[in-house]
Amino acid sequence: MRFNEIQSRNQLADFLDIQRKTLTYVLFEAKVDSFYSSFDIPKKDGSPRHIFAPSGPLKMIQRKLADALYEYQKQIRGEENIKANISHAFEKNKSIISNAKIHKNKRFVFCIDLNDFFNMFHFGRVLGYFSSNRYFKLPKEVAVTISQVACYKGVLPQGAPSSPIITNLICQTLDMHVLKIAKKYKLDYTRYADDLTFSTNKNDFLDNKDDFFKDLKKEIQKSGFSINDSKTRLIYHDSRQIVTGLVVNQKINVPRAFYKSTRAMLHSLYTTGEFKLDDKNGTIAQLEGRLSFIDQIEFYNNKHDISGAKHNYRSLSGKEIDYRNFLFYKHFIANKQMLLITEGKTDVLYIKAALKSLYKEYPKLITKDNNGKFHYHISFFSRSRHWKYFFGMSLDGADAMKSLYNYFVGKNGLKNLCDYFLEHQTEFSEYPTVLLFDNEKNTKRPLRGFISYAELSELKKEQLEKENYVLLEPNCKLNLVSVPLPLGKNECELEDLFTDETLNIEINGRKFSRHDEDPQKYYNKDIFSKYIFQNYTKIDFTGFKPLLNILNMLNESNG
Repeated sequence: MRFNEIQSRNQLADFLDIQRKTLTYVLFEAKVDSFYSSFDIPKKDGSPRHIFAPSGPLKMIQRKLADALYEYQKQIRGEENIKANISHAFEKNKSIISNAKIHKNKRFVFCIDLNDFFNMFHFGRVLGYFSSNRYFKLPKEVAVTISQVACYKGVLPQGAPSSPIITNLICQTLDMHVLKIAKKYKLDYTRYADDLTFSTNKNDFLDNKDDFFKDLKKEIQKSGFSINDSKTRLIYHDSRQIVTGLVVNQKINVPRAFYKSTRAMLHSLYTTGEFKLDDKNGTIAQLEGRLSFIDQIEFYNNKHDISGAKHNYRSLSGKEIDYRNFLFYKHFIANKQMLLITEGKTDVLYIKAALKSLYKEYPKLITKDNNGKFHYHISFFSRSRHWKYFFGMSLDGADAMKSLYNYFVGKNGLKNLCDYFLEHQTEFSEYPTVLLFDNEKNTKRPLRGFISYAELSELKKEQLEKENYVLLEPNCKLNLVSVPLPLGKNECELEDLFTDETLNIEINGRKFSRHDEDPQKYYNKDIFSKYIFQNYTKIDFTGFKPLLNILNMLNESNG
């Protein structure tokens, strides 16, 4: 069944894979409006943007409705050969960057803003669209149900999962009509929600701009919207041209003032431990959001750098260095808990499972609330594109430890970031960072390779051999920990801490293997670790206690 073939409320529930009684409960018993909570976020001009966030079964229904509408939109675009190149908000693989780049390096950029955009999508408009649009033409019962589910107090709320796709669907007619006008005047056109942007290199645009604006205004009013005249602007190439918050004169960039204020916030954070944003104390998350936004633009420009220059962790731009330093600060200087860095992702699942099983013995590392939910008091390092790009870290494996270690001590020609923050008189966290290695004595294995790379003194080597931990860098409280050897073993991996009974568990007739062996007969570490994590109540984690004791000691003594 396709979306446009739905004939009743019950069929809609079935189509969305929702229990009929759940839909009935939300619509007629609990009432839709009861599932919303509201909060404000500041707009660029400082005024509040009202966000209405759904919860519970309503949020689930809206998400499934949105997914179904996105899928149906994809089908229509494929069948009708419609190119999705006008709307850039709430579209897959589209963003303010894709919106802005269309207008890069143009002689004229013309921007308009629609008045009270989101409140224009009222209940009647949503109902009318799903009832009469040629791609839907749904029965009234179905169209009313969709409108009831999607609307709050008579309009599509900002914050509901279903609002973005419905606004874009309704605006498709507007976009097609505006596009015709843009083509008539030889303009490029894009829309990002309520921001409409036009651009051209044609000199004669100035002669025709009044006629263009007259035609445009007429079409927008005909479509049920109005133009915010106070935000209408024509920007010449010799002025700073900004499209959806990005400068587009030559290459896409963030406004200089935005970058300078972000750098000032970083300096304040490093030297005083706090910073101001909109005259209020800012948060780490807010500052990271600004840096991530700047980095998105840098990444885009690097990707499209026609000079062929290579961009990696040894050739970062000033903006990228700012982000790199911030990431180091957030995770290793201002960390609120002990941070554990393991050789691989399977190790994390083993340790998490062991802590859940033994939580009563390690209350400083994990607790369980009255609702039965576990809370780890230890953080587990997660690798991502950023760590690979900014620090040269591999996404898996122990060699990443060396890459990260370079920045703690200033090795291999890379900056000593501990010293950098000491120079800023930054307050360092009391919680340690732990590099955890399997205890393997072969010189070709990661632990011995790291010991050699870090040039540990004989005294520290002896301590590591005897106590399985050693302090590598005192200011950042960086520790090296090796897995304590089980009785009778000369070396071990984390898997060796499990009992033979656990290691011999069969899954679907297959046995566990640490190596890449016949998948018909054996399962790998990835499957084993997931099984351990899901079935932690059935597993004997006694062998993990010596390791957890070390982590607990380091955590209690704050490194």
